[in-house]
Amino acid sequence: METKKPAKPVYLDMDNLPDAAFIRAKPLIVSGVLPFSKATLWRLAKAGRFPKPVKLSDNVTAWNVGAVRRWQASMLAAQAAIADEESSNDL
Repeated sequence: METKKPAKPVYLDMDNLPDAAFIRAKPLIVSGVLPFSKATLWRLAKAGRFPKPVKLSDNVTAWNVGAVRRWQASMLAAQAAIADEESSNDL
C-alpha cells in the first residue's frame, strides 16, 4: 500500500480576495505579499506601522485585505516620492 504524502497547503491569492476579506499572517508571508518575516509583521503592527490585526475568534487573528492593500499603496507612493526627490536632486 502506498503511503500518501500530506498535501501542501494552498494559500489564498490576495489578488482574488475582496477588500472586505480577512487574511491570516502565514499566507501574507508565504505568498510573498509581504517582504518580511512573521515576527516583523507583528512588530510593525504593534508599532502602528502596519495595519492592526482583527481578532476573529479566540484562536484566529487576521488582517483586513483592504487595509493591507492601502498600506502597500502608501509604501509604494512613499517610495516613488523618494525616488522623484532623488532624481530631482541629481539635476
